Amino acid sequence: MISRSLVRAAASLVTALALSGCATIELDSAVTPVPGPTPAPQIVAPATPVSAEQKRLAAMFGGAYAFPPAETYINTVLGKLAAAGDKPAQAYKVTILNSPVVNAFALPSGDLFVTRGLLALANDTSELAAVMAHEIGHVTAGHAQLRAETEKNHALVVNATKRLLPGERSQQITEVNQRTFANFSRLQEFEADQIGVRNTAAAGYDPYGAARFLTSLGRSITLRAALFNQREADQPDLMSTHPSTPERIARATAAARQIGAPGIGDAGRNDYLAAIDGIDFGDSPADGVIRGRRFSHPRFGFTFDAPDGFVLENTPQAVLGVADGGAQALRFDSVHVDTGTALDAYLQSGWIEGLLPASIQSTAINGLPAATATARSGEWSFRVAVIQLGADVYRLIFAARDLPTTLDQQYSASINTFRRMSTAEAAKLRALRIKVIAAAAGDTAQDMARRMASADRPLDQFLLLNGLEKSGPLEAGQKYKIVEE
Repeated sequence: MISRSLVRAAASLVTALALSGCATIELDSAVTPVPGPTPAPQIVAPATPVSAEQKRLAAMFGGAYAFPPAETYINTVLGKLAAAGDKPAQAYKVTILNSPVVNAFALPSGDLFVTRGLLALANDTSELAAVMAHEIGHVTAGHAQLRAETEKNHALVVNATKRLLPGERSQQITEVNQRTFANFSRLQEFEADQIGVRNTAAAGYDPYGAARFLTSLGRSITLRAALFNQREADQPDLMSTHPSTPERIARATAAARQIGAPGIGDAGRNDYLAAIDGIDFGDSPADGVIRGRRFSHPRFGFTFDAPDGFVLENTPQAVLGVADGGAQALRFDSVHVDTGTALDAYLQSGWIEGLLPASIQSTAINGLPAATATARSGEWSFRVAVIQLGADVYRLIFAARDLPTTLDQQYSASINTFRRMSTAEAAKLRALRIKVIAAAAGDTAQDMARRMASADRPLDQFLLLNGLEKSGPLEAGQKYKIVEE
């Protein structure tokens, strides 16, 4: 039911960023690389055609993203890592994915994937190298095959205990088995960490880049939690298949110290920033974009404004929003409804709990057929609207613990902002982009933050994107990332 989904969204919206698959890098202790000359750069690529699994995974993250400067540079770095790795004959290829989510993963074939969101967060070549070296570690260690076998055995144990043992005892054994599997997965991550740190250093890059990137990753999780007024999701969990970020940072630093003191290896900051200058940032217009409180979808031709105080998140399933410390929430999505179904009848078809039939009103919103209603379920009250646009019905649902007249009026005003976009208006909506600029004498972080196109906490966003711990004066001539229209 939508009401349960919306309550969950209000409680844990920040988990939309949870890094699925093998997310970024987690570093453990590493051995010092064998001294020797740095291998010559080479770009390597799998000879096999694109598989259905590759296509499926790419589609989950917006498909491939074409940005030649970054593609060329990343594959050059990958060539160095491959030549310095444990299996230099293994072929690799990296694909950039069109997603603002920070993620990276690999297939046993040697196909690596990094999102443009990860590229925007990284600050130098060594940070990127650490991510890819970790993924190479998964490939060379055969982790995917080992994981598949362990998952198979795990499923057999779970099924057997459910058939043979009473409920409570079966649940206890299942939980122990789940913790064992999670611990196995974390050990795989640490093994890939060790391989990754060694590989990064052997390729000539700064091994401390891993700790720097993980620090930025942890800060991004904290900032998102603050934006949505939620408890940080990155807490120790025995059921988690990945170690916590603080644990990763500590192990990354320890691993780098085993190789040498800070200052060894190439960080490659300027070359990296040049490669990502102009890359898209945030939502893709093809999936709809958020600008402050406004959500617009140029491909489907509509826009609406959330009430004051709402922070919005565009997920693959819906646009979610929270306000007032989670005491208010919204969900916006679309469904296909059978032709000829009246909107007031659709409201009563059972997809939302606690609907009050007497509150249903058929209406028009900016020339579009619509129906509105209220609902109550548990401690939550709802203002609901369904709007017909073409072959789709769009559902805008607000939730609050209390729904006084003033708040209901705000929700109704927001619903009434839903409208068609003109062709010219839609054409103007472009993705935000990373812009690399040099600081002038006297520039401060606050000055740069005023140039940021991102609306929510621009100073914090600027500091995060540039790996800066605090605001204040900037180094004249040093290059920094901002977000621009």
